[in-house]
Amino acid sequence: MTSLPSLLGGLDPTSDRAVFRQIADQLREAIDRGRFKEGEKLPSEAELVEHYGVSRMTVRNSFSVLQGEGLVHAEHGKGVFVRPRPPVRRLASDRFARRHREQGKSAFIVEADAASSHPKVDSLEVKEEKATQDISARLGSVRRVLARRRRYLLDGRPVEFATSYLPLDIARGTQIAEPNPGPGGIYARLEELGHHLDHFEEEIRARMPSPSEVKTLHLASGVPVIHLIRTAYDTEKRPVEVCDTVMAADAYVLSYQLPAT
Repeated sequence: MTSLPSLLGGLDPTSDRAVFRQIADQLREAIDRGRFKEGEKLPSEAELVEHYGVSRMTVRNSFSVLQGEGLVHAEHGKGVFVRPRPPVRRLASDRFARRHREQGKSAFIVEADAASSHPKVDSLEVKEEKATQDISARLGSVRRVLARRRRYLLDGRPVEFATSYLPLDIARGTQIAEPNPGPGGIYARLEELGHHLDHFEEEIRARMPSPSEVKTLHLASGVPVIHLIRTAYDTEKRPVEVCDTVMAADAYVLSYQLPAT
């Protein structure tokens, strides 16, 4: 391993910035510059104590800052490691392209293939239920919906969970109401039913996760989520699905192409 003096600088005794934050700043810069690679173990508490001449608690506070930023994660008995960068690039302009459905691929499978990862869906639940006020408004004042809840995994790791809400007059008694909607997913089935998709509208925000979301997505401390609500419209401008999705922010990069005119 390269010596710490060549990787990290020293403390500035004249600075009014707390010592533990100075150490966190230097570790962050080293990570940003690639001196510590993704998945690589950071110097141990003992090594940093010796290098900086500080207490273990000071070093632990520095690690806590980086964990709170989602840059590192701690493994009990092993140390603190640089968190891997998001493996999946979600291409907004391509993921719902009709050609993927015609090939029998859902958007998640398309993304997994691009990331060379193995996709899996678990925790699947399909049922009819009363629409919430928000979902009802988005779907044109429907009272009841078919809800499809599922969790998505990449290489065994939970990365998102989503609930699709569809009007009952469209989905009831169709393959959409089955646990496995078939090749191409529910959008392929909607188009087979005559609801040819015209466009999607998405609302995206970032926030810290709820306790249940931390548990469902196995999130480490300091990792936020991306909360996305998408509404699909057919060529008659009717909203035919609302999808409420929560994604682990450390698993995705959202990529968009915007027209210049």
